[in-house]
Amino acid sequence: MASLYRSAEAHQKIRDWCTTRIGRWPTAHRTAEISTGAGPTHLVVANEDAQRPLGAPAVVLLPGTNFNAATSLVLATELARHWTTYLLDVPGQPGLSGPDRPSRHRLAFYGQWLGEVLDHAVGRPAILLGHSLGGGIALACDSPLISGRVLISPAGLTRLSVSRRVLSATLPWLLRPTDTRSTRLLRMMSGPHGAPGVELAAWMTLVAGNCRSSLAPAPLPPSTFAQARNAAVNLVATGEHDVFLPPARLRTPTTRDLHTRLHVLPGAGHLATEEAPRRISTLVAEAVRRGTTGR
Repeated sequence: MASLYRSAEAHQKIRDWCTTRIGRWPTAHRTAEISTGAGPTHLVVANEDAQRPLGAPAVVLLPGTNFNAATSLVLATELARHWTTYLLDVPGQPGLSGPDRPSRHRLAFYGQWLGEVLDHAVGRPAILLGHSLGGGIALACDSPLISGRVLISPAGLTRLSVSRRVLSATLPWLLRPTDTRSTRLLRMMSGPHGAPGVELAAWMTLVAGNCRSSLAPAPLPPSTFAQARNAAVNLVATGEHDVFLPPARLRTPTTRDLHTRLHVLPGAGHLATEEAPRRISTLVAEAVRRGTTGR
């Protein structure tokens, strides 16, 4: 296990940014921290007390690499209009959970961690909504509380595409982060009409300057896909313009390994969680319906 932060001061800067942003979120919510085998795990629970249909599942949101609950509030606001929503900070990623990340078998490690969170913090049937790294974690978890998964540009199905264009935006951001370079990277991760906000650019600058970023995990083994497709509803989507996992790259493994079709989010890029919250909410509603009816 190794810490992702460059120093104690760096860790505090990340905590301050996240705490401030969550504190300003107008949606009714509470925060909590639980102990897990992966270390302290921070979560935000939105609209917990709202009336829901009997038996309605919770939605558990798992962000991607370098993202967390505090950076997922656009999507969380939409989800919490319909369901009790849990936003998790993944340990070993920048945020309010523990700083240590596993050095090997990351998705399997995080799958076990997620099972603990579902047991001890959620305690009811859940739809997992995983983006990028969060999608791979959702696939790796075999908790009986999972009634469905919605996977947006998920890791774990295939390796990411890393083009010259991707490297030309990523390397300068890592080597000497500025808000201008962060904005360039976010634009590359967005659809052609995406307009990354100033606050998100500031976050990415903060991350590059204070954290050790992690690489994408390797694809999961066939046995994991077999368990995932036999135990729950699985819906997979990616942005039409996703630079890391474009439709052409993700369509075959989605069909082959999960026996489901790939949904393409028009106009969106890898940051579909920012660009297409309503479309993603529609996919969650479909997973809820199919998970409830068994169809």
